[in-house]
Amino acid sequence: QVQLVESGGGLAQAGGPLRLSCAVSGCIFSLNAIGWHRQAPGKQCELVAVNISSTSPVYADAMRGQFTITRDNTKSTVYLQMNSLKPEDTAVYYCAARNAILGSYNYWGQGTQVTVSS
Repeated sequence: QVQLVESGGGLAQAGGPLRLSCAVSGCIFSLNAIGWHRQAPGKQCELVAVNISSTSPVYADAMRGQFTITRDNTKSTVYLQMNSLKPEDTAVYYCAARNAILGSYNYWGQGTQVTVSS
């Protein structure tokens, strides 16, 4: 009984910032990681960043320094701060949660579209 709801997507200009939010509800005790993935049109889904319990965040090499993942435990929300956006950052961004026992990303949000114009 875990639900993820993304928000904050939309149209952004190249070079500008954008922050995505992922609200987590349900049996969150069973989770040991929450991360962001993205899928561009015609491309494979790729990892963006992962926030792991008791561990420093992990970033894909291409996103490190540009994107920042944070967590607000009081609100059960994870954020993705995106800076210096480029047109190639255009994609559907998904929030996903990993079950601590199963060790897989069983829970996914509906996704939020991010479009970056040049």
